[in-house]
Amino acid sequence: MQLFDVYPLMNVTPEKASGVYLWDNTGQKYLDLYGGHAVISIGHSHPHYVKKISEQLNKIGFYSNSVQIPLQKEMASKLGELSGYEAYHLFLCNSGAEANENALKLASFETGKAGVIAFHGAFHGRTSGAVAITDNQKIVAPFNSGHRVFFEALGDLDAVEQRLKGGEIAAVIIEGIQGVNGIQVAESNFLKGLSTLTKKYGAKLILDEVQSGYGRTGKFFAHQWTEDLSPDLITIAKGMGNGFPIGGVLIHPDIEAKYGLLGTTFGGNHLACAAGLAVLEVLEEEHLMTNAEQLGDLLIKELKEGFPEILSVRGKGLMIGFDLKDEAAPYRSELIKSHHIFTGSAASKHTIRILPPLSVKKEELQLFLKSLREVINRMNP
Repeated sequence: MQLFDVYPLMNVTPEKASGVYLWDNTGQKYLDLYGGHAVISIGHSHPHYVKKISEQLNKIGFYSNSVQIPLQKEMASKLGELSGYEAYHLFLCNSGAEANENALKLASFETGKAGVIAFHGAFHGRTSGAVAITDNQKIVAPFNSGHRVFFEALGDLDAVEQRLKGGEIAAVIIEGIQGVNGIQVAESNFLKGLSTLTKKYGAKLILDEVQSGYGRTGKFFAHQWTEDLSPDLITIAKGMGNGFPIGGVLIHPDIEAKYGLLGTTFGGNHLACAAGLAVLEVLEEEHLMTNAEQLGDLLIKELKEGFPEILSVRGKGLMIGFDLKDEAAPYRSELIKSHHIFTGSAASKHTIRILPPLSVKKEELQLFLKSLREVINRMNP
């Protein structure tokens, strides 16, 4: 049997990883400034993470949600403490797409409506509802296209209100920072406006923090850079498990839980919770959110001031995108080939994304800047 060929693959075969580094099957070392789509939050193979998972696996790896799993409550308590959302409730699942599906379902249950407002450039996942609210028609099958979804321009409150006035909208969903779209940051006034409008017209505000959450921007969630914003639902995944499949929905206490309302086979299993707890503990003990904010500010400043070839730099913390005058793919390829540094692509062919583990050090970012300068000089003689 052959694999279903849906991914263009780099000619690199990682076999080992530690911290912000990977080693391939030839022993070559790589600096990982992409973290597998922002998944690696506390660093590859962190000793505390490995220890917690190993200890849990030696006890019990899995049982369904039909039994008591105290680790779920322990994780919810720690997540509430670090995020500042102690009063919210947590539903555990397996991925960001699944988290968004469940958030949409809850919004629809609560409002009795079916419509969803999303934004141009959005990426929310590849399952049925999540892909319908993703602004990429190439990956939306006819089966997925029957959802009531309306795309508006990021920042256009008037268009959002006109759509809400129609009375059919269950939810407005927006990423804390648009990731796949090249690190597009919504203005605080826009986010506050969405909160006001959803309350006014009886819709739910969903913040998709799948990529932008878990300390990546220097706050626990990217939307927390906007003061006094309390979404109805917050979706999480990627950095949540440092590579272990886990996702979740933070649910406002006004939304009442009922038996059978949501469900999952694997969500919140023993191993997932052990991984999730380990991530939260390391984030707190190693002050990784502070590290993300400080080093992100440094990197953004250096990219803006030291590279006239860069047209635009966007982001917060260690969630950064920058645009080159030329297409970015050859530059990314050269960074891998000649300097052994992983970076990320984006919807725009001119954009490079930087999403390293939050444990990255200043000297590792300086190595990247030096390498980027050499690549740009080589490509522009």
